[in-house]
Amino acid sequence: MAHDLRDVRFLTVAEVADMMRVSRMTVYRLVHSGELPAIRFGRSFRVPESAVDQLLQAATFREGGVADSA
Repeated sequence: MAHDLRDVRFLTVAEVADMMRVSRMTVYRLVHSGELPAIRFGRSFRVPESAVDQLLQAATFREGGVADSA
């Protein structure tokens, strides 16, 4: 990885689900499908906050063509 991991904020699956207003199972599906990068620590996953931001931005642009400014 090119960037310093000290600057990366990692989120739990539950935190990501809350941010995205979806179920934890939906987040697990995104992780397992490769759509949402995550790091596995033992039996749990941690997701870089920047990956969540990128996924949401890509979905906004893909679905609407233009990001909502509201």
